[in-house]
Amino acid sequence: MGDTLKPKDMDTLDFAMEVYGGNEKIIDGTDLGQVLRACDTNPSMETLEKLGMPKKVGEKKFKIEDIVPMLIQMKKEVKDQGCYEDFIECLKLYDKNEDGHMMAAELSHMLLALAEKLTDDQVDELFEDCLDEEDDEGQIEYDPFLRRMCSLDPPKSKKKK
Repeated sequence: MGDTLKPKDMDTLDFAMEVYGGNEKIIDGTDLGQVLRACDTNPSMETLEKLGMPKKVGEKKFKIEDIVPMLIQMKKEVKDQGCYEDFIECLKLYDKNEDGHMMAAELSHMLLALAEKLTDDQVDELFEDCLDEEDDEGQIEYDPFLRRMCSLDPPKSKKKK
C-alpha cells in the first residue's frame, strides 16, 4: 500500500467520521480509537496515545485530513497484529482436555487482567455478542467465540433465528 487509502477505506473512514462527528465530520479526540477500529484496524491504547488521543472529552478535535495519514500508517502495520489463528493457539493453552473447551471464567480473567485490560462492561458486551452459554461445568467452546470476535462469523445478536 502506498501513501493513499483505497476508495473503499476512504468511504469507510468518511462514514465513521460522519457517525462520530456529525455532518461536520470533526470528531472529539476521545473517539479516535473508535473511528480507527471502524476502519478495520486494531490500535492499542499505546498507539492511540502516540497518535495524540487525549484522555478527556473536549481536549482535542480531529478532522478527516488528520486521520488519513494515521490510517495509512496503521494499514501498513496491520501484518503485526494477531489474527484468528494466533488467538486459537493462545486459548489452546487453557484447553486442559484438548477438546476445544476452556473455562469461561479463565477467558473473562484474561480479558480483564492481561495486556490491554478490558472493563467489566466491555467483557459483558463481548460475551453477549460472541460467547455461547457455558455448560454445567463452566466450560465454553472457544472456537465459535473467536470466530465471532474476529468477524469470521456474525455475532450472535445478528444471526438469523
